[in-house]
Amino acid sequence: MSASVSDLNPGRILLVDDDPQSLDSTRRILELARYQVTVARDGQEALEKVRPCLPGQEHEGAPGFDVILTDVRMPRLGGLEFLKAYSLLGRDTPVILMTAFGQIDEAVWAMKMGAVDFLTKPFKRQTLLQSVESALRRVRALPAQASAEAPSTAASRAQVASAPAMIGSSDSMRELRRTLAQVAPTSATVLLQGESGTGKELVARLIHSGSPRAHKPFLAINCAAVPENLIESELFGHEKGAFTGAGHAKAGLFEVAHGGTLLLDEIGDMPLVLQAKLLRTLQEGEIRRVGASGSRKVDVRVIAASHRDLHERVREGLFREDLLFRLEVIPVRVAPLRERATDIPELVFHFLRLASLRHGKEVARISPQVLERLSGHFWPGNIRELSNVIERAVIFAEGGQIELKDLPDHLAGLEAGSGRAGEDPVIPVRLGTPLRDVEELLIRRTLQATDGDKTMTAKLLGINPRTIYRRLEQERGPESES
Repeated sequence: MSASVSDLNPGRILLVDDDPQSLDSTRRILELARYQVTVARDGQEALEKVRPCLPGQEHEGAPGFDVILTDVRMPRLGGLEFLKAYSLLGRDTPVILMTAFGQIDEAVWAMKMGAVDFLTKPFKRQTLLQSVESALRRVRALPAQASAEAPSTAASRAQVASAPAMIGSSDSMRELRRTLAQVAPTSATVLLQGESGTGKELVARLIHSGSPRAHKPFLAINCAAVPENLIESELFGHEKGAFTGAGHAKAGLFEVAHGGTLLLDEIGDMPLVLQAKLLRTLQEGEIRRVGASGSRKVDVRVIAASHRDLHERVREGLFREDLLFRLEVIPVRVAPLRERATDIPELVFHFLRLASLRHGKEVARISPQVLERLSGHFWPGNIRELSNVIERAVIFAEGGQIELKDLPDHLAGLEAGSGRAGEDPVIPVRLGTPLRDVEELLIRRTLQATDGDKTMTAKLLGINPRTIYRRLEQERGPESES
């Protein structure tokens, strides 16, 4: 059985891919995270490597695997054929499929055969590591669950409450843990609301892993990232010939996630016409592929997430009120980092450990000045920004300790382009100041520090450059009309 998350050897991975470039890059990501990786270049070679580890065929010294990652389309024996053959041989190891974006219909059959997840290429490093860790948690939980078909409510609550990824002991984090411990074991629809970078997808994964659906797929789609003309097909699938380029039928995410959980991230950006179809799916428990004449039943727990105020979107006519009511069965707010500043030191050392392992550096200490500076920062980019800052600091750190010089200029006390050190980057704000005024003040002060460089300002604040242009236009609007 693999070690715990905090150990230097978290698990043993069999990686199967015929593309040398993809194989090498995925292997490097896993090895930097301290996984032991064995590679195979097609399904046939993978079978040869797992056969000595199968029940009744164990060989002394056989490595054994905790998770198998396999591509779908390969010569000799593809990922689907490998999965079928492996299941006939008495498989007991979680299998994660890797497939090209938009070609997920093959994964429907694979999920029924026992695959625990699938990743669409190209995938992000964090997405890969989260999927592997989720599979490892499932493996570690097997002994405790051997006498039951599904985890009990008490076990599910304990799993969520003690999840290592839930870092922090602030009031907001304790409340979040209590909420998830009660919500996870149910099938209720959950609406996660919080700013970008607060970890809403992580919360969704924790809900899934603490539910009776944990052994079924967890899938996620960013509704703002998929073009409007493709998102319906991605969610509900399509029939052959439904539109130009539809050369074959394709299952959508709702079908692939059958029995499991689907995260609809940034749902506030979903087109209105699609909102009506989503509402029908939630109410009736069925979907209709694009170009199909009939419906298909699906059993999927939906978790929606948005950084937008959906009630405000309803008032603006951009979001359906009836859909909001249907999604907001269990509303869960994920607090921004500035509201849980007492968690920052614990988060800092967590990201320090991960970044040190990832980059092979022995950086274990942080100067008191750095910790004070990090604790006092506003963190507009939230957890994501903090993680990136620590990773950068680890790369530049010397002597095993992070110093002020290893931080970005806006945190180290250096004005961009000026070279002057020692100025306090913290902007004092009176308690009760409206959040919009705080954001505008932060944007203006950062623009001053970057000599008006809007792109650099957006990068420092972790926001889209369009947000800055829009705010500036709003400020100039009344003046230009007068």
